[in-house]
Amino acid sequence: MRCGAVVVAAGSGQRFGGPKQFAMLDGRVVAARSIELCRSVADVVVLVAPNDAQELTHGADQVVEGGATRSESVRRGLMALPDDVDTVIVHDAARPLATERLFFAVVAELSDEEVDAAIPGLEPTDTIKRVVARDGRRWVVETLDRTELATIQTPQAFRVKSLRRAHAAHAEATDDAALIEAMGGTVVVVPGEQENLKLTSPGDLELAERMMERR
Repeated sequence: MRCGAVVVAAGSGQRFGGPKQFAMLDGRVVAARSIELCRSVADVVVLVAPNDAQELTHGADQVVEGGATRSESVRRGLMALPDDVDTVIVHDAARPLATERLFFAVVAELSDEEVDAAIPGLEPTDTIKRVVARDGRRWVVETLDRTELATIQTPQAFRVKSLRRAHAAHAEATDDAALIEAMGGTVVVVPGEQENLKLTSPGDLELAERMMERR
């Protein structure tokens, strides 16, 4: 299999106070770390970046402008991949602490021809309740069985044909696996990593620094 990667780095980072994907982590740009991780399995890497941040590749083979939504950004990254790529990794630039083991794990699942996508996930440790908002309050509807739930991370691995077909309708989702599910494709979950932190706030960057010190 020839593997490509789309590294999504087009967000504005409003909660972070700036583009977190281009912050410095232990002396290196966060996006550059994520791109290097993708190289463990990918032959070609496309970085999807904001319009004003395309002058540097950060180690990617190509940089394309992101869209108004995450899904649109992924679609633009997919369009930039070479035609001979048959497997693609989609990874959030803001997850620079994933390990190479995780990249190999999701790609390995695609050796089964019945699998369209493989994603990493963790079983929730807290009790999960479904709630609805009504009359200015949030009311509990039910308590969910957390053994049947997973909190999902990236990198996510896909058959290119499946992911392009899933994106063909230009639908929107919080992750690409949801689009595969919506078209009836098969998605498997591999064990995620507790330290595969997604940088969201400035405090997350400090936490990531401490995690790296322990490695």
